[in-house]
Amino acid sequence: MIRLDAMTLRQLRALRAVIQTGSLKAAAGDLGLSPPAIHSQIRALENLLSAPLVIRGEHGAFVPTHEGRAVLEAEAQIAVALETCARRVSALQSGHTGNVALGVVSTGKYFAPRLVADLRRLLPEVEVTLRIGNRDTVIGWLNARALDLAIMGRPPLMPAVSAEPVGPHPHVIVAPPDHPLAQADPAMPQDLLAETFLAREPGSGTRILMTRFLDRIGDGIAWRMIEMGTNETIKQAVIAGLGIALISQHTVTEELRSGRLVALRATGLPIQRNWFLLKLQDTALSPAGQRVHDLIRDMQGGFLPTV
Repeated sequence: MIRLDAMTLRQLRALRAVIQTGSLKAAAGDLGLSPPAIHSQIRALENLLSAPLVIRGEHGAFVPTHEGRAVLEAEAQIAVALETCARRVSALQSGHTGNVALGVVSTGKYFAPRLVADLRRLLPEVEVTLRIGNRDTVIGWLNARALDLAIMGRPPLMPAVSAEPVGPHPHVIVAPPDHPLAQADPAMPQDLLAETFLAREPGSGTRILMTRFLDRIGDGIAWRMIEMGTNETIKQAVIAGLGIALISQHTVTEELRSGRLVALRATGLPIQRNWFLLKLQDTALSPAGQRVHDLIRDMQGGFLPTV
């Protein structure tokens, strides 16, 4: 029975060297071993395979048997596989290849595809997987170690993260262009509080910001709110006249540019925040993850939409 598990690279290299040089002495010189050591490696390999692998040719040089040629073909394939492996390991260590999971809060879906496309162009061998969810969902992914990097507006207290600002994140209150407050300069707090606000679900960072803003300007005055599941639904509802909304400017860039929506002017608006790039403090990034992190940081928000 052939014992493949006992076969070694040293034995295969000894066979290759003997065939290439034609002698034990020359093979020993190439591999830095003694001729008896080379002979011992080849005999051990022949015993494992239960077959002769080399014979003396007409001029005394060693030549492979049919079995020896089969082993040499396998050795060549192994050498190619190991060279490929070495290149892949080197690429992984240098960050030129690898897989990176990037989480982005829902509001970021308006710029995240462009960002990933830029990363793919700059790092074509790195596979960046984009995952989008609301703030609580992204924090959950970070807790579960399911992300390498994340982009959100306000870094969480837990899990512990390192956060770097990567660009401005303004928030505005939008209304249809024919809204009574569209011409106000500025709109008064009591007028804003009299409106119906359209908002995302609990756990949304934008909803948290809206609640804090309205509570601050209202000083305890109640305000009306209708909850909606997505930014797209909120935008269409505002355009239809169902209410107004405090929303990330990056989600309404096209609507503001085309005039389908207007940003209301009021004290404290726009609310200026930043986008942050997060990584877990207790987990080291892979080389590929570090390259993606540094590229996003160095872009300085160049991937963000502007009105």
